[in-house]
Amino acid sequence: MRSDQNLVMRLDHVSFAAGPDGLASTAQRIGGLLGTDFVDGGIHPRFGTRNMTLPLAGDIYMEIVEVLDHPASDKAPFGQAVRARSALGGGWMGWVVSVADIAPIEARLGREAVKGNRRRPDGTELLWQQIGVNGLISDPQLPFFIQWQSSAELHPSTGATGEYSLACLEIAGDPQRVSEWLGETVEAPLEDVKVEWVAPNGTPGIVAVQLQTPNGLVRI
Repeated sequence: MRSDQNLVMRLDHVSFAAGPDGLASTAQRIGGLLGTDFVDGGIHPRFGTRNMTLPLAGDIYMEIVEVLDHPASDKAPFGQAVRARSALGGGWMGWVVSVADIAPIEARLGREAVKGNRRRPDGTELLWQQIGVNGLISDPQLPFFIQWQSSAELHPSTGATGEYSLACLEIAGDPQRVSEWLGETVEAPLEDVKVEWVAPNGTPGIVAVQLQTPNGLVRI
């Protein structure tokens, strides 16, 4: 169970766009590297996407996401972002920061958050609000923001055994630029996560994620 509801900002999850082989094959391939299976997370009807997830220690999770042949994917920024990254062969799309109250982010960015939802195969529905995907699209080193509206027990990190954890984020970018986007120092949401900042050699954004597994460290 998440016990950090009073914290203002923290790393929530990292997002990987499926490659041309599709969601199931991408999840099987990465799961094979990690020695575990991803869970079917369901469809995001508002965004025209669907995902599979892996719970990690520390109330964090990893998702692999795929765009659907659905009108929403052309209109929603999140669907556009997934489609664009998958069109490049798939790979790391971005990182996501959870906030206790998304209203200050709305005020700072000058627009309203959008509602998100997905229904798991067991019928459970997850609800949230998110904002900032357009920032991610224009500058992939920038995270977007999410405020969960579902109960803490439904968070996708629930069920983590502690055997799998996020050991390090490798980000090509400028921590000062990210701090400006966050509205506070970049260390705030990443205080419990090791981050290696590297100078961009091309497109900024996540270069790799290192995951601790029962069989050692795996870099994806």
